[in-house]
Amino acid sequence: MSIAAARAWRDQDPDDVTRAELDRLIDAAEAGDPAAAADLDDRFSGRLEFGTAGLRGRLGAGPTRMNRVLVAQAAAGLAAYLLEKADGTTPTVVVGYDGRRNSDVFARDSAELFAGAGLRAILLPRLLPTPVLAFAVRHLGAAAGVMVTASHNPPDDNGYKVYLGGADDGSQIVAPADAEIAAHILAVAEAGDVGALPRGVFETAGEDVVDAYVAATATVAPAPAGAAGLNWVYTAMHGVGYETLERILTAAGYPLPTVVAEQIRPDGTFPTVAFPNPEEPGAMDLAFATARDARAELILANDPDADRLAVAVPDAEAPEGWRRLTGNQVGLLLGWRAARTATSGALACSLVSSPGLQTVAEHYGLDFHSTLTGFKWISRAPGIVYGFEEALGYLVNPGTVRDKDGISAAIALLGLVSEAREEGRSLADLLRQFDETFGFFESGQVSVRVEDLSVIPRVMAALRSAPPTSIGGTAVERVDDLLAGVGDLPRGDVLRFWLTDGSRVIVRPSGTEPKVKVYLDVRGDSATQAASRLAAVEGGARDLLAAAQG
Repeated sequence: MSIAAARAWRDQDPDDVTRAELDRLIDAAEAGDPAAAADLDDRFSGRLEFGTAGLRGRLGAGPTRMNRVLVAQAAAGLAAYLLEKADGTTPTVVVGYDGRRNSDVFARDSAELFAGAGLRAILLPRLLPTPVLAFAVRHLGAAAGVMVTASHNPPDDNGYKVYLGGADDGSQIVAPADAEIAAHILAVAEAGDVGALPRGVFETAGEDVVDAYVAATATVAPAPAGAAGLNWVYTAMHGVGYETLERILTAAGYPLPTVVAEQIRPDGTFPTVAFPNPEEPGAMDLAFATARDARAELILANDPDADRLAVAVPDAEAPEGWRRLTGNQVGLLLGWRAARTATSGALACSLVSSPGLQTVAEHYGLDFHSTLTGFKWISRAPGIVYGFEEALGYLVNPGTVRDKDGISAAIALLGLVSEAREEGRSLADLLRQFDETFGFFESGQVSVRVEDLSVIPRVMAALRSAPPTSIGGTAVERVDDLLAGVGDLPRGDVLRFWLTDGSRVIVRPSGTEPKVKVYLDVRGDSATQAASRLAAVEGGARDLLAAAQG
């Protein structure tokens, strides 16, 4: 690694903290410190790649970290892309940010650079949930939107998500836009000093944008009579969800929750959780404790940018007395809700989510679409009235937000619970009714987190070169390799194994974390049979990953 490259980066960095960070590393490396030299090599060995998920990475100095230089290059590159597509008009870009470290700084830098490039730049009025930004792109008729967030990633991460308006209708970017934007970003980076980029004056959106989101989301499920007296608990997981959710609950007529006080205010250090992701072990422990004290009927949790929703119900057999429902369980219940009221249209989910949604769609005479993972694909399903993915993401109001939305999903879920309460039933009762109506679907997941990212392509290559003939004692009937193309699905680094008993095993690299993920889906004639099949397939999947790693 050239010390000169590190100095050149430092010299264009407007941030005192990351500039000093590089100075310390450069001085130590020049003094012969091998750890400092290795750290510099890591920071300057490439750059964070801009893709359909935008940018996401650890905060710090250098091109493989999230910092003000990298964000400036991204903003200038996106501006150049939008101007190239604008046909002489002035594009509007709306920018939002959450409560993570530097989110506000990155957002303001971006807005200034968009304005300096000749775009109309609008910054949302304060830190807000990702779904509000996704809503604002359509509400303001913007050509694009940027949300500065790393969602549920570890505390030291941040990121940069891009949405497109117009024909994209406020969805996240897909190919070829990602590659075209990336090329413009690289051109800015190669041109040199980001300090020379012009900056301009941006607008700050009024509260009317947030008001419009609140009003639209409150209509998702106005509170029925059964909502009266609902005793429930909510956690924002140190994120930005509660201020907006509280307003919607009041507008829709729901009782306010008992909140997890330690986690209700935005805090980018996430002091009570190692990973601010409701799926991670321990992340909901404080919510469980609060619910036990409150003798609550239900727990709802948003992740830090409130685009995901977790749900937990009382369970005397669970270690904490509470059981978090899987994303598939919640997704199927909300899909059932959507199907009962839809007269036409389609249900959609990612190909790694439960096949039970297709059964629901067929039962109600609706279309069904299976897509690649991510709401950039789910939101584009033709005729969509509802979509979900097993990673706690739900799209319940596609008329206003074309992305997963943990706040509108919370309102829809509260509507379901309240309707059941009118009949003297609980959410657990609804789950049993679903199973009895559509079949006993069970899903699971096995994943391997890696330190060396080169392990991931090696695992995928090993499975392609020597695919298993059986998994968990059941023969593999068919293998679908999405890199080679399968049906009308876009090509992707995904392997799908179909077993002779109808079970399904899907292997893919994570799009946001250094993991290989394996998704398991089975169906049985009873809960016992489905659970037995899942246990066998899960054991087989673990053996499969171990063998593929060598």
